[in-house]
Amino acid sequence: MNGRRWIALAIAAVLLVVSIGFQLVTSVATTNFEDVFSGSEELFDETVIEEGSPTQRIAVLSLEGVIQDTGTNSWMNTSGYDHQRFLKMIEEAGEDNSIKGIVLNVNSPGGGVVESAEIHDKIVEVKEETDKPIYVSMGNTAASGGYYVSAPADKIVANPATITGSIGVIMESINYAELADQYGVDFNTIKSGEFKDIMSGSREMTAEEQEILQTIVDDMYADFVQVIVDGRGMDESRVRELGDGRIYTGAQAQENGLVDELGTLDDTIAMMEEDQDIENASVIQYRSNFQFNQFLGVTAKNFLGMEQHELFGLANLIRESDSPRAMYLYTR
Repeated sequence: MNGRRWIALAIAAVLLVVSIGFQLVTSVATTNFEDVFSGSEELFDETVIEEGSPTQRIAVLSLEGVIQDTGTNSWMNTSGYDHQRFLKMIEEAGEDNSIKGIVLNVNSPGGGVVESAEIHDKIVEVKEETDKPIYVSMGNTAASGGYYVSAPADKIVANPATITGSIGVIMESINYAELADQYGVDFNTIKSGEFKDIMSGSREMTAEEQEILQTIVDDMYADFVQVIVDGRGMDESRVRELGDGRIYTGAQAQENGLVDELGTLDDTIAMMEEDQDIENASVIQYRSNFQFNQFLGVTAKNFLGMEQHELFGLANLIRESDSPRAMYLYTR
C-alpha cells in the first residue's frame, strides 16, 4: 500500500472519529443532565400551566403513545411512555389533597390489554377512594385502548377531528413460512403439547388453533364492552353495535354517546372548574423526568442513525410475532 492510500485511510478514520464525536456532543449538549441524574425517587415533577390557589389545584396527566409496559431499562426505547410511571402519576394525584380534580390528556392509539386494564382500574380506584372528578381530554387519537382508559371518566371531551372508537381486540402474527422456503430455511420444533407453538410464524395456523384464539379475543372483547357499559351507562347491545372495530371522529363519537362534549384541553379544564366549583384553580401538569436510559437511547439513535435504530424495532417485532399477544390497539 503506497503513501497516498495510507493518507486516505488516515483521513477517513479521522472523519469517522469526528462524526462519532459530533453525534455524542450533540446528544450531550441537548440533554438536561439535571433531569438525567435526578435520581429514581423523583419520577416526575410539576409544571405550572396556570397560576392560582395552591390548595385548589387541577392536575393534568398526559398519556402519549402506545400503552405498553416496555420496562424502565429498555434503553433502545425512546418513545417516552413509561407505564409504571404513569400509574404512579394517577396514584400521586389521587393522594395529593390539594388536587381537586384530574384531567387525563389522552393521545394514544391504545396498546396492551393488561396495561390498558391497569390504567382503567387505577382510575376507578382513585375515583372511588377519593371522590375526585376525573375528566378526559382527547387529542389527535384516543382509540381502542385509548378509549378503554377514558371510559370511566366523569366527562369525556374530544376535538371534533379526534380519531377515537376502534372498540375491539386484535391479535396478529407474521407468517414467514413461504419466505423461509424461498431461502431454504427449515424449522425444527420440539414441543410438549399440540398447541405449544400456537400462532407460530413458521407455519399456517390450523382451524382448531384459530378457534382457541378467537375464544380468547371474544372474552377480552366482552371485558371491553363491559367497561363501556359501566363507564358510560350504555346498553350492552348498543355498545356492541358501535364496537365493531370502526373508528369515529370526535363529532361522530359525541353523536353516538361515546363522548360528552367537543373542545380542547383548555376547554376541558374550564369545564371542570365550572362543573366542580373549583375557584381560582392552579393548573399543574405532571412531567416525567428524563432518565439516564432514555439519554443512552437517544445517543444510540443519533449514533446508529434512524435506519439502524429501526432495525432493533424490526427484530423485536419478528421475535415477538410468535407470541399470541392480544391488543386494544388501533392499527392503520
